[in-house]
Amino acid sequence: MSERILSLAALTVLELSPPEMVEVAARAGYSHVGLRLVPATAEEHHFPLVADAGLRRQTLARLRDTGIQVFDIEILRLKPEANVAEFEPILAAGAELGACAVLVAGNDPDEARLTDNFAAFCDLAAGFGLYPHLEFMPWTDARDLAQAMRIMENAGRVNGCVLVDAFHFDRSGSRLEDLARLDPARIRYAQLCDVAGPRPDDMEEILRQARNERRFPGDGDCDLSGLLRTLPANLPLSLEIPTRQLLEQGVGALERARIAIDKTRSLLALL
Repeated sequence: MSERILSLAALTVLELSPPEMVEVAARAGYSHVGLRLVPATAEEHHFPLVADAGLRRQTLARLRDTGIQVFDIEILRLKPEANVAEFEPILAAGAELGACAVLVAGNDPDEARLTDNFAAFCDLAAGFGLYPHLEFMPWTDARDLAQAMRIMENAGRVNGCVLVDAFHFDRSGSRLEDLARLDPARIRYAQLCDVAGPRPDDMEEILRQARNERRFPGDGDCDLSGLLRTLPANLPLSLEIPTRQLLEQGVGALERARIAIDKTRSLLALL
């Protein structure tokens, strides 16, 4: 069996520029990175990889020098007013960087329109060799695994996939029984972290935890072993573990990236 791909997600080390992130990933022992081409929020500090050709060249040079590869790009939101064709420059930049997957969020309460737009997005992405992964998050309009699977299946595109994030799987109340029904061809990677404590009743608190307070694998209460055993064998894992407390304590990006991969490898060794 080939060694499992472990990718460093942008949110784990969001303070780093893309070239710095590639360097940290290489030093910490990752094989891949995930690059954020579109900011998740208006407040988020952003490195404009799509608009800045010089930054793309620097990033490509670091990828070549280190041997690190790009696994996924993020985060593209399908909103009610979405014009899918406008995503083309982002997908082109992702393809230039060597990505194979693109993370998509569903932010449209009209599920039929969201499904149609996801299908159209899959068609556009196919021209760049990219596999769109619809990530369910409990505060979005793809709230849980069952809904994300329904949207993906109804879209009916061969490159359409679902993204399972351990945090969202737990906080959305998604079920391993549903995950076991997912066609392995419909998931090409998953996002791994842990989370502590019971599921909050307040969605704003869930959102705060998601962006600031995740735990390293094995340091929380998620049934990560059950999740990993249900996912396809040897599935690539993106380690997305924002830990604001460690950042505020001055723990650097390299150390946080190393803790994430070490904890992940320890968990995988127990499977």
